[in-house]
Amino acid sequence: MELENIVANTVYLKAREGGSDSNKGKSKKWRKILQFPHISQCIDLKNKIDVSYGYVVDQQPIGRELFRQFCKVKRPQYSRYITFLDDATRYEIAADEHRVDLAYEVSKRYLGLCTESQREDSGGGGCDSDGGKCDDDSGIGGDTKKLSNHDDPEKSLTGSNSVTTNTINNEKDEFVLDVLNDDMVTHVRTKLSTGSKELFEASITAVRAFLAGEPFREFEASMYFHRYLQWKWLEAQPVTYKTFRMYRVLGKGGFGEVCACQVRATGKMYACKKLEKKRIKKRKGESMVLIEKQILQKINSRFVVNLAYAYETKDALCLVLTIMNGGDLKFHIYNMGGEPGFELSRARFYAAEVVCGLEHLHQQGIVYRDCKPENILLDDHGHVRISDLGLAVEIPEGEMVRGRVGTVGYMAPEVIDNEKYAFSPDWFSFGCLLYEMIEGQAPFRARKEKVKREEVDRRVKEDQEKYSHKFSDDAKSLCQQLLVKAVKSRLGCRNGRHGAREVKLNQFFTSVNWKRLEAGLNDPPFVPDPHAVYAKDVLDIEQFSTVKGVNLDATDENFYTKFNTGSVSIPWQDEMIETECFRELNVFGVNECPTPDLLINAPPVVEKPGCFPFRRKKKQTPREKPVPFNEKLLSSSQTTVSCSQAPNES
Repeated sequence: MELENIVANTVYLKAREGGSDSNKGKSKKWRKILQFPHISQCIDLKNKIDVSYGYVVDQQPIGRELFRQFCKVKRPQYSRYITFLDDATRYEIAADEHRVDLAYEVSKRYLGLCTESQREDSGGGGCDSDGGKCDDDSGIGGDTKKLSNHDDPEKSLTGSNSVTTNTINNEKDEFVLDVLNDDMVTHVRTKLSTGSKELFEASITAVRAFLAGEPFREFEASMYFHRYLQWKWLEAQPVTYKTFRMYRVLGKGGFGEVCACQVRATGKMYACKKLEKKRIKKRKGESMVLIEKQILQKINSRFVVNLAYAYETKDALCLVLTIMNGGDLKFHIYNMGGEPGFELSRARFYAAEVVCGLEHLHQQGIVYRDCKPENILLDDHGHVRISDLGLAVEIPEGEMVRGRVGTVGYMAPEVIDNEKYAFSPDWFSFGCLLYEMIEGQAPFRARKEKVKREEVDRRVKEDQEKYSHKFSDDAKSLCQQLLVKAVKSRLGCRNGRHGAREVKLNQFFTSVNWKRLEAGLNDPPFVPDPHAVYAKDVLDIEQFSTVKGVNLDATDENFYTKFNTGSVSIPWQDEMIETECFRELNVFGVNECPTPDLLINAPPVVEKPGCFPFRRKKKQTPREKPVPFNEKLLSSSQTTVSCSQAPNES
């Protein structure tokens, strides 16, 4: 029996590491699986999906990459606006001690602003006495460092200067003043020394509005947008059990087991939550399952487990979710040796990330209702995410819900009393979570204490929690404010969907840079062992019994159809980029010439004669074949483009 567990863990860990070959877990046929269709087969998607700048560029990872590629290759005059947005965003998430220096760099490089002290420090370039405009040759100063696209923001202060005379020919080359008004520039100039996180906010909005105009219209008429449509076509392809490889069971949920899985085409690892169809029907859980799936599909947050795929098999409905290899907080609180609980710094880090997760849920009008250590999971790097949204529910703006759901000892008094509520139960449960992380036991029930549910509910409603020496004054104060019995007096419950703002301002979180935390730039206090499996042995996970007396029929198909929606857009595109499938497949011809799949009038591919004239000739796949379509969906230049014209293709 022990051998079975060793084998299961070995195979699972091998898959996590990317396998033994150079494909990093990808199927040998991965290029065939992700083969682009001919443009004529997907051009009609233009009328079926959102093709606005706000969606394609701001929300879609692949759309963003292709728009940037278009600007870099075909419209280099627009690249300065994109680099400004990148640098302004990195300024916002920079560490506090570096933000003022970065403000000077960004404003000098893109707005032509500098100060007298900067002029003296740099030893080059003067400043106009009126308005603080730079008059050096480059407009950025000789020792200004360019912010890297991937590095930590403050690292630009010590890096080498990557802006050379080959890329900067005159002082206007990187300025974005032509799309800003005087008020925006004046605002930056007057607030420059404050290092305010909102310093460039108005400028960012103006630059985005400019890019959403003529630049995006030109992009929409280019082969880069048509390539985006090809990716969207691939994204919409049916998902079945053949899409994945299945590995060991990691745990169990209410309707079935949770196991590790791997996408054959990309090698990406996920957790597959299987919901047995007969068990769902027996418990009349169709509504609950569909709500969980719709909520997961709506949320895209680095602090909440994300849904990547939803599909069905003959016997089960499957949710393919972010895999969290580091175990749950309950395991780490009690089973990592030593005294239960965490140091304050570690508890603060996890608490701050959970606050961000709750904030993202609440902003979407979703109350979680099951915040507890078992549901907070660690990823490979030590960051945490909220999981198991089976009890979550969406609340329309201004309304309230009623429902006695949750976990005993973590439910708020208003939930126990079956009163109406909005988002208040989550902040009470979060208080219980924070208390348990610090104290090493829940506030109203000792670990493994045998006590009736009614007694625990009474303690929650009537008893005052006790605090030991483990709590600092700030930690104790925060827990007390979160565990207040009356909703109106509880921290986080006075601003509806925006209650997280109150919690973030608490003294306990003073040292947290929320912008950096939300960008994932803060180092976790603990990193899980990549060679360990933080899950029970496969034989220790209780198996479900067979469901008897339930038959599936045609009336269930409508529910299954609503569930079986395939890929979820943003996680799917992130997967393509992270696994380098996008980089390897997103290629164009020589001199950026459109490939045959992007040409309407492309001549048929003639196979080169070989040594064996009688061998079977390779047939053109259905995806490669052109089909009739409305040519108004294409630009006129696209229908007649040739390789010789390609460098000027728009």
